[in-house]
Amino acid sequence: MPQERLTMRKIKEILRLKHEAGLSNRAIAGACNISNSTVGEYLRRAEAAGISWPLGELSEDEIYQKMFGEPTPLPEKAKPLPDWEEVRNELRKKGVTLHLIWIEYIEKHPDGYKHSQYEEYYRRWKKTHREPSMHNTHVGGERMQVDYAGLKMQVINPETGEISQVPVFVAELPASNYIYAEAQSSENQCNWNNGHVRAIEFFGGVVRIVVPDNLRTGITKPNYYEPDINPAYQELAEHYQFAVLPARVKKPKDKGKIENGVQNVERWIIAPLRKRTFFSLAEVNQAIREQLDKLNNKVMLAVGRTRRQEFEDIDQPNLRPIPEKPYEYAIRKTARVHIDYHVEFEKHLYSVPHRLIHQEVDLRATEHMVEIFYKGKSVAVHPRSFKPGRFSTLHEHMPPNHLFVDQVNAKQLLQWAEAVGPQTTALISATLKSRPFPEQAYRSCLGILSLAKKHPHARIEQACQAALEAKTFSYKVVKEELDWLSKQPALPITPETLPTHANIRGHDYYQ
Repeated sequence: MPQERLTMRKIKEILRLKHEAGLSNRAIAGACNISNSTVGEYLRRAEAAGISWPLGELSEDEIYQKMFGEPTPLPEKAKPLPDWEEVRNELRKKGVTLHLIWIEYIEKHPDGYKHSQYEEYYRRWKKTHREPSMHNTHVGGERMQVDYAGLKMQVINPETGEISQVPVFVAELPASNYIYAEAQSSENQCNWNNGHVRAIEFFGGVVRIVVPDNLRTGITKPNYYEPDINPAYQELAEHYQFAVLPARVKKPKDKGKIENGVQNVERWIIAPLRKRTFFSLAEVNQAIREQLDKLNNKVMLAVGRTRRQEFEDIDQPNLRPIPEKPYEYAIRKTARVHIDYHVEFEKHLYSVPHRLIHQEVDLRATEHMVEIFYKGKSVAVHPRSFKPGRFSTLHEHMPPNHLFVDQVNAKQLLQWAEAVGPQTTALISATLKSRPFPEQAYRSCLGILSLAKKHPHARIEQACQAALEAKTFSYKVVKEELDWLSKQPALPITPETLPTHANIRGHDYYQ
């Protein structure tokens, strides 16, 4: 059976760590959880294809074509494997057999491994599950281990009196045991990344390898052989040129130093501050910094020196310099290009080349910029806008004559509106004229016309007339008006009074 190809993300990481971080093949293999020979093979293929780092304008398809002579393969869905340690524990229970455990496994995963394969994988695991204990030797300036403390600190809202539990982020250089800690508002992706940034600034340099636990903010999919790094975390690693080597699941020795560091933070920082009252996160971090200085200047009995002394002698001389360009946290999102060749991010719409209509693209948004990628290649860059419902449109993204792939245009929208009624037609026409480009109103028009599938045309006409009178040309206004009308009681039917006219006989004529 041919060897399964690595993902494009993994290939890019191999090239980055080799050419940018300058790691050896063996170090790259450890960081990427692949074999040393696999690293060598992919580097040889890249060299033969003339591919280096940075990749420049090469798309993912072009990279695969150059390295393997074929386009990017679709990811193959791996069959789920059980936790063999849990299987072994279950087998110790009286009456439990491997066949029974397999039946329970196949009920949860109908597409899982058959009975014979299942038992074979378990036998292989039993032969190799006992590993000799090895003492980890840490090189100065090489690694930083990070995690959150188990204990949290309290912050009181001075206005409402509400008490919030805030987590404490901890980073440690294992060679010297030098520790950094800070309180954060929550354990989200932005705080996780920025915690690393502030830890690097505190240490005054960058390590080569960062060892996180399998948190969702660091690792999107924990896996023994090939864990998936969170894209936002991967971007942080690329900025500071360090490798992410997550601790293996249920392998506490991989992160033994940070476990000890977390314990020290809980004992010597969080616990001593437990009786103090804090009214802001800044107050908490000021108190943490004071206690942190005491901890790092406290003599360690095992070596007879302080953590700061060890850091200055072992880690500090070997740290790499911090990049001159500051790191800026970016939000990642996947979106599909709409009929108006725009994608939405936080209620604002940004244009992309019209040829990408209906395609899935990736968005990277910083505080000042939104960049859009298609198959790993940048296709559009916009200044970030925080105005909801507005458009950021580049002229070069528009199709000729503003015609869409599926032939939806202003004329056709007006024809659909005429089938509903004159008020709807007038509102669609006014909506098209209310935008700098008619195409920017297509979404609103389609939304208004879609309401005719759920409401009677007479009621649609009434709602559109109200929107016209208010001069508010949007789908949201029409929908709210329809919701209000649908809740009103039906008006009683009264006989119509004929108008007065010389040719119409009144009731006196018949007396």
